[in-house]
Amino acid sequence: MPSLFKKILQSSPASHLRERKLLLIPRFERRGFFLLFTFMTILGWVGGGIASLALEKILRENIPVYFAQNHILWYKIAKLIASSLFALIFAADQSIPLSKYISGWWWMIATAIGWLFADTVSTAWIAYISSIARSTNQISSQVVIFLGILSTFAYIFSGLWVGLLQWLVLRRYTSPICWWNFVPSISYFVISISLLLVSLLQNLIPVMYRDMILYLVEQGLTALILAVIPAISFCRLQKKYYQ
Repeated sequence: MPSLFKKILQSSPASHLRERKLLLIPRFERRGFFLLFTFMTILGWVGGGIASLALEKILRENIPVYFAQNHILWYKIAKLIASSLFALIFAADQSIPLSKYISGWWWMIATAIGWLFADTVSTAWIAYISSIARSTNQISSQVVIFLGILSTFAYIFSGLWVGLLQWLVLRRYTSPICWWNFVPSISYFVISISLLLVSLLQNLIPVMYRDMILYLVEQGLTALILAVIPAISFCRLQKKYYQ
């Protein structure tokens, strides 16, 4: 029995070394990585959201003379600058736990640009779909539901931009992972379902606190899902050329 225990102790470092060669994130590091990545993603979501809202408010209240006659254009520019700040903070926070395994800088750049593309594309499509709904004088409930579903799909598929740019970074470090292109879209899909369920339960919340509670729950769920699904996906990756 003592010899068996000694053998297990001796084989443990060898097992750890093998996992480091095979897996992007070894099994014995996964719990720590999962918790840190989840915490940093939520922190980036909250911190980036607060910073971007504050910056947008400042920019909207201080219109340059050049845009004095075109407030709408300046508001769009302010929105883009604020969204860029949010994307950078969110991506930078995620890159901290990832820098041990891949290039944190490349991840930050890819995620920030992908997020801006996704946000711009989904916002444009949703605005277009909404304009169709507004241009129709009489619209049935079935059409409203259809347009709502169409807007949701526009939001979900916009995640492909994020997934593509993140995949371009990960492919340098991992074995073929084309499925990563769909990870952000899967996250967006789960977020959409979760928010739908929350909206169905909103009547259970007192009217006085409903808006505040709904906002906090929706933001919390969104941040958590954006953290958990990628974290689990990272733990499934193998290093390049080791399959």
